[in-house]
Amino acid sequence: MRTRNTDKVQLVKQKAIELIVKNGLEGFSMNKLAKVCNVSVATLYIYYKDRDDLIIKVAVEEGRIMGDAMIKDFDPELPFEQGLRKQWENRYNYMITNPVMGLFFDQLRSSSYQQEFLSSFLKGFQLVVGKFMHNVIERGEIEAMPFEVYWSVAFAPLYNLIRFDTEGQSMGGKPFKMTDEILWKTFDLVVKALKKQ
Repeated sequence: MRTRNTDKVQLVKQKAIELIVKNGLEGFSMNKLAKVCNVSVATLYIYYKDRDDLIIKVAVEEGRIMGDAMIKDFDPELPFEQGLRKQWENRYNYMITNPVMGLFFDQLRSSSYQQEFLSSFLKGFQLVVGKFMHNVIERGEIEAMPFEVYWSVAFAPLYNLIRFDTEGQSMGGKPFKMTDEILWKTFDLVVKALKKQ
């Protein structure tokens, strides 16, 4: 039996992500992947049981990397504004440094692979962010609210700005390029919306 070649595994993973972003999950196949990697389909089956196994393994591995990036140097004891700012910095830096991954994760979020993808990074991430949320609510810095409401106010504006930047345009095709001024002005509005007055 042949052994795993780590360089080849990295190439397969990278090309799988690129193909999924370009063609969607429906247009992704092991045959197409083998072709762009310049390997035989049989070689792919050394590394992965099947197409689903490949997608799930890539999603789990990349999800962990993203989750770790989101909480890098983050202290759940921070005051609300400072902690949210660090989360924005981490998320923004990860997404700008890895624009293809944002598009890959979008594909996963609207697929049957969503659960495996989310569970890959949510456990550790939820512990840290959950503790932060508990602390800021306990200190009276923000109101208690459903997680979905908090996330929608706290992070949806950031992800929309990143999407506009990645696409190079905002609504209606108007050219858009992210600046620090736009990023942190938006952040200030989010903090104002969430923080107790």
